[in-house]
This record gives sequence, structure tokens and C-alpha cells, in this order.
Amino acid sequence: MEITTFLKHHYRHFNAAALIDAAEGYRAHLDNNGKMMITLAGAMSTAELGISLAEMIREDKVQIITCTGANLEEDVFNLVAHDYYERIPGYRDLSPEQEQALLERHMNRVTDTCIPEMEAMRRIENVILDEWQKADQAGERYFPHEFFYKILLSGKLDASFQIDPKNSWLLEAAKKNLPMIVPGWEDSTLGNMYAGHCISKDIDNVHTVRSGIEYMMFLAEWYTENAKDESTVGFFQIGGGIAGDFPICVVPMLHQDLQRDNVPLWGYFCQISDSTTSYGSYSGAVPNEKITWGKLGLETPKYIIESDATIVAPLIFAIVLGK
Repeated sequence: MEITTFLKHHYRHFNAAALIDAAEGYRAHLDNNGKMMITLAGAMSTAELGISLAEMIREDKVQIITCTGANLEEDVFNLVAHDYYERIPGYRDLSPEQEQALLERHMNRVTDTCIPEMEAMRRIENVILDEWQKADQAGERYFPHEFFYKILLSGKLDASFQIDPKNSWLLEAAKKNLPMIVPGWEDSTLGNMYAGHCISKDIDNVHTVRSGIEYMMFLAEWYTENAKDESTVGFFQIGGGIAGDFPICVVPMLHQDLQRDNVPLWGYFCQISDSTTSYGSYSGAVPNEKITWGKLGLETPKYIIESDATIVAPLIFAIVLGK
């Protein structure tokens, strides 16, 4: 437990102390037969959070994931095209002309990292389009993440892996058939490509890929089944946006719209965010505000760490994993 020992010795106050408290609360929640949802916003997959998150999945430290469409696909982009990625440490100093030069080379920049369009995005498009069309022709429908599970487990991409596959969090999730929620998948590169293929009639039924409303319906049943008595579900939120906003609303929906009063509130809450605490910003709202919306309770352990998730999340995961 060298990492944990170091952190507990040095991380004693302010955001550092909040990190320790949140990690210990995470462990306590699991030790009390709780389950945990992790939500991924931002560019966590391109930041290679999979190195630590994949291990969390292998060790059963997370039972369900909600992520943006970008995080879903970018883990696979990195898996098959890592050698073609380019890092730009001085990205803050790029001129508009330098950005244009990256565009002309089909290098899509995410902060300090450029994703190669042809080697990553188009390679995955060619493989997943085949699955979309097969489902379309068979009259079958699947969620966005299920199509990714299919291509990852089929072995079609194995020869293209350019990182150690144990560092792909989505591949580990596919192996476990981990429940996943991907709200707003349309707002992603492959979501745009799917729309294009529907417009060009390569796919006849636009509903071949299942929708966000269906994700919420699935989550409602999953939550009802898994949040019982003392075995509550925790909420570990990385960043803000739809990845966090969408799934946390399932609890008030269950209570207020479906009258399932016996379903417990979220049993743990932690958010890592560099959004300044503010009552005019949903992502910057303090956890207590969620009490008024019927999401968290008076006794729910609540933590907020105002920092960069690329720094904080792997450290919390290390403590949860007992490293």
C-alpha cells in the first residue's frame, strides 16, 4: 500500500483531504454491500484514464458506468490508433494557423493530444458500420455501447491493438458485460457518422441504435433492482455535463413519476470537478443542492474535490484498490 501510505501522510487538508475522505467513503460504501456508478465526462478516455479504470472494473469496484459518447468511442480510438496520436505540450501557444495545419493533416486536437482521423475514427467506422447494417437488416436494435461490445468481443480489432488491451476500460467492461448508460450518444463522432449513414440510406431504420429515453428506462429498472435496503448505489462523478446530470435524475423520477417510494436515494456521492463552486452552474453546485431535488439525503456521504480529474481520479482508484 505504498501509494495509499504516501497519500494519507501528505494529503491532510483542503482538496487533498477531501480526496482521502472520498476514497475512504468509496471503500466503506462497497464494504457495506453497496454498488457504485462511475460517470465519465470530459475527455477521460483520451487522457488514458483506462489505465486505472480498467483495473477498477476487473476488481469489481464499479458496477455500472455512465459516460458520454465521446468517452465511449475515444477509449477504442486509443486502443487501435495510439501509435498515431500526437502530443502537443505547448497547446496553449498554438496560433490559428497552426490549428488549421492540424486540421489539414486530419489531426483532431483534444487539449494536448491529437486524435488521427483516418487511423482512429474511420477505422472504427468501417467495423461498426457492418454491425449497424447487420442489425438494421435483421430488424434488431441495440444500445450504442452494445455495438461497441460486439466489435470488441468479435476479435475483429485484435490485430489492430496498439496498447496493452488490459488498459482499455471499455474492453474490460465488455468482458464483464457491465451495464452502461450513454446519454446523448448522438453528440459524438460516431453518432454523427451514424446520422450520415441514415441520411444516405445505408441504414434504413434510424432507431436501430436505441435512444436515451430507452437508456433511462433501463436505468430505472436496474436501479430499482440493485438499490435495496442497505445495499444502496453510490454515485462517483468525474466532471459535469450530461454524464452526471442524466443518471442522477433516475431517483427523483422513480419517486415522483413512478411512485416507487421504497427505492432508496443514492447512498454515496462524490464529484471531481474544476468547475468553480457556484449556484448558477449546475456542474459547480454543491452536493447539498441535490437534496432539494430528491437525489441525495441528509445522511448521504457527500464529497466534492475541486481539482483536475486526470490527477485526482487515479489516486482515488489507487486507494480503493488498496495500492
